[in-house]
Amino acid sequence: MTSIDLNADLGEGFGHWTLTDDERLLSVVTSANVACGFHAGDAPTMRRVCELAAARGVRIGAQVSYRDLAGFGRRAMDVPPAELTAEVAYQIGALEVFARAAGTRVAYVKPHGALYNRVVRDEEQARAVVDGVVLADLTLPVLGLPGSRLLELAAKAGLPAVEEAFADRAYTDEGTLVARGQEGALVTDPGAVLERSVDLARNGEVVALSGRRIGMRARSLCLHGDTPGAVDLARQVRDALEASGVRVEAFA
Repeated sequence: MTSIDLNADLGEGFGHWTLTDDERLLSVVTSANVACGFHAGDAPTMRRVCELAAARGVRIGAQVSYRDLAGFGRRAMDVPPAELTAEVAYQIGALEVFARAAGTRVAYVKPHGALYNRVVRDEEQARAVVDGVVLADLTLPVLGLPGSRLLELAAKAGLPAVEEAFADRAYTDEGTLVARGQEGALVTDPGAVLERSVDLARNGEVVALSGRRIGMRARSLCLHGDTPGAVDLARQVRDALEASGVRVEAFA
């Protein structure tokens, strides 16, 4: 049977400000990308999400980013490689404390926002992220875009490289994500999201913004938790996958 993991970005709050419905999303997804304090998240939030995830058997992933709270990690930044390596390891270590306290471990690493897009092609920044993961834990899988420099370098370093896809983001013909500022970058029609989810899981393909079908084989499917109606849509996606014969299970 075909299987796929469902991941979502969680813990994206800070102090009294919250963005995602973590508790309800954790009843749907199989992997949680937890913000580690650099683009969102703080110590109490990280601890709470780890406890909730552990109680539900959801895998915990460190969602590492540039140090950019004001820009939610979505602003382009130039960080020296040695500094980025240390900051990636630092974020993983911070989350690991709360994961262990909840009786589990950090199971994988996924870059966020501008860093995620940067390491698709930028070898220097991709290598810095990989070095940070290696510094923290030589066994951690790295989640990223198929064909990215990040996954290529992760595999060379001996880290499990796991490909992911997005059902609610538009793709270029080259298989990269359409920039958020471009028209059509977000797929907002629920029916289209469901259709794309099943197509990605069963056929390893997706329709690009141009209308062309492109290959997009992935072991994990990302569901954004910061969009209106995110929880209900996530539940519909999971139901549609299972109804089509796809087993939903964590990759880590």
